[in-house]
Amino acid sequence: MYLDRVKIFIKAGNGGNGKTSFHTEKYVNKGGPDGGDGGDGGSIIFVADKGLNSLIDFRFTKHFRAENGDNGKSSNMHGKRGKDTIIKVPCGTVIRDNETERIIADLFEDGESITVLKGGKGGLGNTRFKNSTRQRPTFSQTGQLCEEKEVLLELKTIADVGLIGFPNVGKSSILSMITNAKPKIANYHFTTLAPNLGVCKYGSTSFVLADIPGLIEGASEGVGLGHYFLRHIERTRLLLHVIDISGSEERDPYSDFKIVNNELKKHGEKVEKLPQIIVLNKIDLVDDKKKISAFKSKVARLKTKYKIVEISAVANMNLDELLSVVVEELKTLPPKQKLEYEPFVYTRPDPNRYEISRADDGAFEVTGGFIDELCRGVDLDDFQSFTFFQKVLRDKGIIKELKKRGADETSTIRIKGIEFEIREDF
Repeated sequence: MYLDRVKIFIKAGNGGNGKTSFHTEKYVNKGGPDGGDGGDGGSIIFVADKGLNSLIDFRFTKHFRAENGDNGKSSNMHGKRGKDTIIKVPCGTVIRDNETERIIADLFEDGESITVLKGGKGGLGNTRFKNSTRQRPTFSQTGQLCEEKEVLLELKTIADVGLIGFPNVGKSSILSMITNAKPKIANYHFTTLAPNLGVCKYGSTSFVLADIPGLIEGASEGVGLGHYFLRHIERTRLLLHVIDISGSEERDPYSDFKIVNNELKKHGEKVEKLPQIIVLNKIDLVDDKKKISAFKSKVARLKTKYKIVEISAVANMNLDELLSVVVEELKTLPPKQKLEYEPFVYTRPDPNRYEISRADDGAFEVTGGFIDELCRGVDLDDFQSFTFFQKVLRDKGIIKELKKRGADETSTIRIKGIEFEIREDF
């Protein structure tokens, strides 16, 4: 089974919690705080691997989670950082955010990697909150939590040359004759169920050739198998449009040519404008050479000019001529390119921003990244922690802004489900 498009779920590791503890030792009275920080969570990292050619490994394994950071410990010992989760994908894999379908990365080269989700930060231990007026802080900070995300993996085969055409026109035979690939070859439609790649060497030049499963009329709308694989043509530099010039399946060669090109046009401009060389295959089965002349005459009248090569893959006829034409054409074409896109990045709320709004019940609600970070270190059941909480709100100017908007000592302030009143004595 071949798989080239799949949705998976990924989650970076949560940060470990900071430790609240105090130094204890015989003959040491009231030892100071010694709580260590929590470890950072592991990240989710994607890596391109040339040894893979399908996304089949993701058929059953769809959830990937990095390791959480360990909690901090006494004696100022920090928690261990969580292990990263490395996800290997084939070269040419495009990673998209499933909700927006925006591109996160195009992993083009072998070994190329990207960190899609960063692990959560570890919480600070109570040692970090010690100052001249707070000698024995009785609170610490919790680790940063991470959300699970859905991403879409889409494989776009990386090849220099793509073989296209109707089923059973001999694409797999051509691939097997001029490359090191060993595709399945049989005399029935859709023998090829997945793009096959092979490396072709001609003189001092080598290039990658891909056999794209047969296109038929309506492929771009989902008929047959071709619509699954049209995306694999997008990265190629050159197309070899294979035609069964013998008409062995009682189809008209020129009609086949027009139908396939129409499907390329429907798929998109980039594919439609790829240069093509027409490969007239199975010439050993042609009794009347007028078939070849008639086809060439019709093509010659088209606005787009095509090079035409006559071959027989099975009989090994004119394959060197075909290779020579392909190599010369590739010399004139730009190298393979990555997709052009504005990268989508998963971001966390800005830790310096906050917003104040008014709830239906009249309470003042404060939200934002700054509040998310602040509440990681707050325990309202602890007097010191609550005092620290209100002090930070005051230092940040949030209390002043609340008053400016009409809040007073009788007003309810709501933050992350916590309700309290402004206290002037803090």
